[in-house]
Amino acid sequence: MTPEVTVPLALDGERIDRVVAIVTGRSRRAVAELIAAGGVRLGGRTVASRHVRVAAGATLEFELPASADDSGLTPAEPGSVPFTVVYEDPDLIVVDKPAGVVVHPGAGHRTGTLAAGLLERYPELAEAARAGAGSPLRPGIVHRLDKDTSGLLVVARNPIAWRALVGQLSSRTMGRSYEALVLGRLVADEGTVDAPIGRSVRDRVRMAVTVEGREARTRYRALSRFSQPVAATHAEVTLESGRTHQIRVHLAAIGHPVAGDTRYGGALTPALRAVLGLERPFLHAGRIRLVQPTTGEEREWAAPLPDDLAAVLTRLS
Repeated sequence: MTPEVTVPLALDGERIDRVVAIVTGRSRRAVAELIAAGGVRLGGRTVASRHVRVAAGATLEFELPASADDSGLTPAEPGSVPFTVVYEDPDLIVVDKPAGVVVHPGAGHRTGTLAAGLLERYPELAEAARAGAGSPLRPGIVHRLDKDTSGLLVVARNPIAWRALVGQLSSRTMGRSYEALVLGRLVADEGTVDAPIGRSVRDRVRMAVTVEGREARTRYRALSRFSQPVAATHAEVTLESGRTHQIRVHLAAIGHPVAGDTRYGGALTPALRAVLGLERPFLHAGRIRLVQPTTGEEREWAAPLPDDLAAVLTRLS
């Protein structure tokens, strides 16, 4: 069996075949065969069905057969994947990811990912992943950002750090704050959206607020309000949970979608998009706070708005 892998908060309540597929980088079909062969254990017990749901913080073990892709992710060409290292120590790396970069391989995105770029700069992450720090296709990656979201992301350099950081995500002691521009003027200076999020029954590639979803809380604070050329609010948004598309879904649910977010109601007219120069959702992971796994010291990092989003604010009045 592999070293124990802790189920992260973002996968709480998911089926075990999906979780193992994400963690190992294997296909769902291959994982189903692995489960049928008794090669997956949850909390020390062999899993008999791929339909079992897992809870955040549970421990997974899996015995992977040899395959052609056991070498894991292929490193990118030197310098071909743009990202900035904000901080590094023997346990972790904090990077500032630009918009347009996919974090890890997935459907339609096999090359040019942040994972590949990290492996090129830190080749030791491959061995760390094989030892339990993430997976071969997601070496050291503790959490993710959407392709068009810029900002801070933390990467673990060894299995102990990976488990500690995933644990902080699961226990909600890791702080993650974003800057967003939402359509409309937020009436309250601050507030909380507390509503469960799950797959949309109308469109399975979208998330939605649904009574059958998982608990999700998002706090927001208005930083400034604008009237022209469109009513909008610049806000700081803080996650208290880690659901897929949580900020975008929650803000849309209260009638203030993220500007530029075509999936969740924040689409701009071509003319307004040209005036503002906004070509992506205005969402930036600007601040992250965590406890350093070895020293126990609380650390915090901030990344300023990238030029494209800062320019949008100057065009509002």
